Amino acid sequence: MTPNTATSAPSAPSRRSFLASTAVAAAAVAGGMPLLAACGGSDSGSGGGTSAGKSAKKLLPAYIATNVVTPDIAAKNGSAVGFTSKLDIAGLKTSVPKKLGKGGKVSIMSPFWGSPPKSDNAYYKAMNDLIGVDVEWQNQDGNTYDQKLGAVLASSDIPDVVVIPGWNMGGKIPSAIIGKFADLGPYLSGDAIKQYPNLAAIPTDAWQRSLFGGKLRGLPQPSPYVTGIVPLYRKDIFDKEGYEVPTSADEFMALCKEITNAKAKRWACLDMKWTAFQSFGVLSGSEKPLGWNLVDGKLVYRIETQEYLEALEWTRKLFAAGYVHPDAKLGKSAATDPGPKFAAGEFLIYAQNISQWWSRTAEQATQNPDYKIWGMDIFGHDGGSPTLWAEQPAGIFAFVSKKASESVIRDVLAVANVTAAPYGTKEYMLTNYGVEGTHYTVKNGVPTKTDQGNNEVINAYVMVASPTATIAHPDFPEVAKAQVEWQQRMGAFTKKSSFYGMQITEPSRYTNLSNDFEQLEDDIVRGRKKISDMQQAVSDWKSKGGDQLRDWYEKLLDENGPAAS
Repeated sequence: MTPNTATSAPSAPSRRSFLASTAVAAAAVAGGMPLLAACGGSDSGSGGGTSAGKSAKKLLPAYIATNVVTPDIAAKNGSAVGFTSKLDIAGLKTSVPKKLGKGGKVSIMSPFWGSPPKSDNAYYKAMNDLIGVDVEWQNQDGNTYDQKLGAVLASSDIPDVVVIPGWNMGGKIPSAIIGKFADLGPYLSGDAIKQYPNLAAIPTDAWQRSLFGGKLRGLPQPSPYVTGIVPLYRKDIFDKEGYEVPTSADEFMALCKEITNAKAKRWACLDMKWTAFQSFGVLSGSEKPLGWNLVDGKLVYRIETQEYLEALEWTRKLFAAGYVHPDAKLGKSAATDPGPKFAAGEFLIYAQNISQWWSRTAEQATQNPDYKIWGMDIFGHDGGSPTLWAEQPAGIFAFVSKKASESVIRDVLAVANVTAAPYGTKEYMLTNYGVEGTHYTVKNGVPTKTDQGNNEVINAYVMVASPTATIAHPDFPEVAKAQVEWQQRMGAFTKKSSFYGMQITEPSRYTNLSNDFEQLEDDIVRGRKKISDMQQAVSDWKSKGGDQLRDWYEKLLDENGPAAS
């Protein structure tokens, strides 16, 4: 039996492993790592383009905030909303007072991590009954989803609904999205969305990210725009040893020296490259086109900036000094599954998705009661305030086939209106936890999944659409409070780049132009390559198409204007 959480977590380098976690994937997931998102003025997609800017407003749904449930902590500075109260099952609200589904069948293809349950399981039956739609799931292995996706979209036999995470939007997928999926604008744009109150409460930014090829095609999973990567640390050991949380790059380096004792099998940290990018103010790099921004009137890409090189050099020094756990230097398991060695105290700091603040706490709650993981505030490298860059406000989307009839589209929207119900409602609990007594039990205001719940209530309906980003941990409300407050503090230092919220496809000739930079970054920080190798790579990037790509982005800005800051 596993205590469960409800959280819509933001984007991160470990998004796929985050979704694969049973405990978290059961919750309403949001965000993601869009690598290349589809837009463009034509169905070909090969020339690239954007649906953002001046023409987008008339396509967007009206925003009507929900008043069904009031969060304990309101969203601020781009944060999620937070709930810190114990769960009151008897007090759950109703956000969908009548079935909107008309009893039709809807087939949905979606990525799935783990072993899919039988199609006639109790969770699917309960959800379908609540919605009034017979959903038939076509679950596909999330680890190889891009391969399956390409084959399905190339065929004439497409399910009614296809879920596509941003990280699967490479290659020909963008043009397929535009060519194969329906325009939902007639059902959702402007006041039309009032028929679906839970969808109307999804933030406008997330809907803007759902514009593909000049049409509203996607049903989004919203996420906070505040960075999702937190420098997590062992607060219990820090308190015991008297370590101070650093407030500058130099203080961090000095702290690492104080912590590290290789003979005692204790190192300070794992690879802190992502924290370095944050500390030095490097433009967001996990999602195109956020690596581009107007700086003093000139459009620059993140790899061209001095801050980028300084961040890599600082990280290289951590490795060179021996402060980084040897597994991370070799790329071994501590870098991808940090839990066991972090719990053992082999290293005290690592940068990862904010979701691990809760998941690591829950893992150790019974076996190590003194264990306390916490999140450091991101520091400006010089000791001042950091300059952080906003992530995209949505990254996973559900699309409806162009061949779907109006009745099927209406049934799909009925499904989405239930799955987008806010935390604290009966619909949210059923979507994320299943049936009380069958899939979960509640003790002292904390829901706990049963074995059947862990087997059945995963990776399904939560993939269709989600409510506004939410953090709620009834088992550890202090963690939920700390997570939201961390987001709000960091959000105060967060800026939106010139292309924030835009759904953009780069022309196909530039698709692979930047592919080698992440590996080169990792080689440099580990001492296998030099900073001068990066400088040469940037020079080559410019001559091989980077400068032409800059011209293309500048034209987009001229036509659409920059995103609102």
